[in-house]
Amino acid sequence: MEKTIQRRLDLLSRHLLLQETNNQLLQLNLLGALQLNSVDSDPVIIGGMVLDIHARPNTPPNPGTTTPGQVQYVRGGVARNVAECMSKLGSKPFIISVVGLDMAGDILLEHWKSSGLSTEGIQKCNDIATPVVSNIFDANGELAAAVASVEAVESFLTPEWILKFKCNICSAPVLMVDANMHPRSLEAVCQMAAESGIPIWFEPVSVTKSKRVASIAKFVTYTSPNEDELIAMANALSYGDKFRPIQRLDNNGDNLSIEYLFQMLKPAICLLLEKGIKMVVVTLGSHGVLLCSSERPDVINETKNTKYSSFLRKLYESCSVNQFGHAMKFKPAVSHPYVVHFPALLASVVGLTGAGDCFVGGTLASICAGLDVMQSMAVGVAVAKAAVETEANVPSKFCLTTVSDDAKQVFSAAKEVFNQ
Repeated sequence: MEKTIQRRLDLLSRHLLLQETNNQLLQLNLLGALQLNSVDSDPVIIGGMVLDIHARPNTPPNPGTTTPGQVQYVRGGVARNVAECMSKLGSKPFIISVVGLDMAGDILLEHWKSSGLSTEGIQKCNDIATPVVSNIFDANGELAAAVASVEAVESFLTPEWILKFKCNICSAPVLMVDANMHPRSLEAVCQMAAESGIPIWFEPVSVTKSKRVASIAKFVTYTSPNEDELIAMANALSYGDKFRPIQRLDNNGDNLSIEYLFQMLKPAICLLLEKGIKMVVVTLGSHGVLLCSSERPDVINETKNTKYSSFLRKLYESCSVNQFGHAMKFKPAVSHPYVVHFPALLASVVGLTGAGDCFVGGTLASICAGLDVMQSMAVGVAVAKAAVETEANVPSKFCLTTVSDDAKQVFSAAKEVFNQ
C-alpha cells in the first residue's frame, strides 16, 4: 500500500514538473515574441551624434581679438537630432551611432538615457573622439563659419558594427541614414534594408557629403536636399558638373516664384528620380518644401510594423484624412515629375540650425504613425516651425494642438506645381 502511494506521488510530481517546464518554455516563447514585436515597431536612425558649440557675438567680431557674446553646448548631429525629434513626437527610434568616453560623449549619452531611449546601438570606446562641431554665428543669427571634427562617424560606424543590429534594421517601419557615414557603410546598410523592403530616407547633411548618394541612389525611397545639395547630388550621379547652382532672386532683388524655382531645379530633380530615388523632397527654407516623385504618391500609408504611442495616436487622429480634408484634393499625376509645394509657416525665428532635421523627424514620425506622405510632409513643416522658435536644435517638447493646427494650415495651402 505504501509503495502504491509512493508511485502515485512520484507520477504526480513528474507531471507537475513537466507542466512547470512547459510553462517556463511558454513564458520564454512569449517573452521572445514580445521582444520581437518591440523590435518590429522601432524606426532605425543611423549616423552622427555630435556636440555642437554655438558662439553668438553681441557685436560684429573683429579679427585678432575676442568678442563678447554667448557660447553654448548644444546636443546635435543630424541623426541624433532627427531621432530626438521623433522621440518628442512619441516615436521610439533605435539609433546606431558612435561616441567617445569623453566629456562630449558623456553629455550626449546622459541626455539619451534620461530620455528613456536605447543606447544599445551606440558604440562607446576610449579610442573614439566624440564628434564636435564649432559654429560661429553673425550678429543676425546666421551661420558665419563652422569647424567640424566628425571623423569618428566614418572611422567607427562600420558595416561590421551596423550589421550587429540587422534584426532591428530589417524589421523597422523606416530607416534613415545620414551622409556622415562612410560610403562603404552606407552601401552595406542600404542594400540590406532594400532587400527586406524597408523604406530608406537619405539625409544629405552637406554639399560635400551629399555626393555619397552616388552608390546608393537605387536603394533610396526619400531624400531631403536643399537646392545646393540637390545640385551636388545630380552632379555626382551624372559624373560631371553639368548642373549649376541657381539664383534665388531676380534682377530686381525680389524672390522668384515657386514655379520658376522648380523649373530651374527640374533637370536635377528628374535626374535623381531617373536614378531610382522614389521621392525627392527639396527644402527651400522660408519658401517651404517641394515633394517630387515620378508619379503621385499613394495616399494610403502601407508602412509595416507600426506601433503607436499615445502622442502618435492623437497625432494620427488629429491629422488623418477626415481632419485634414480629403487627401484626394491632389489629382492623379498628369505630368512628370509630379510636384507638390508645401509652404512654410510664419514663425518668430530664434535659430535655424535644427529646422531641417526637425522637418525630417516630424515627417518620419508621422509616417510611422500611419499618416500618408502628403499629410506627413505637412506635419514635418509644422514641426520645423516649432524648431526655429527655440535656441535648441530640437524643442524640449511639442504641443499636439499647435502641431496639428499648423499642419492643417500647411496641408490646406499645399498645391500642385505643373510643368511647363
